[in-house]
Amino acid sequence: MLADKAFDADWLEQRLLAQGFQVVIAHKSNRREPLQIDIEVYKWRHLIENFFCKLKEFKRIAMRCDKTDSSFAAVITLVSAVINSR
Repeated sequence: MLADKAFDADWLEQRLLAQGFQVVIAHKSNRREPLQIDIEVYKWRHLIENFFCKLKEFKRIAMRCDKTDSSFAAVITLVSAVINSR
């Protein structure tokens, strides 16, 4: 499970590990015992999160102005191409 610092809790980590999840949660700066995380996986989480922030900069996507799911998916594809071309 990928998550940010807001989900840094021992009870949550233990529960997820018991269910068989790979836990990648960055630790808070004031944590007494920092967790060991997979840095490469966390870099991918950060990249994906930033991509969704860039998607939401486009008003049509943020407000979901399209009437059908297929036209909304087409707009997301178009905006993704614009973001990747920058």
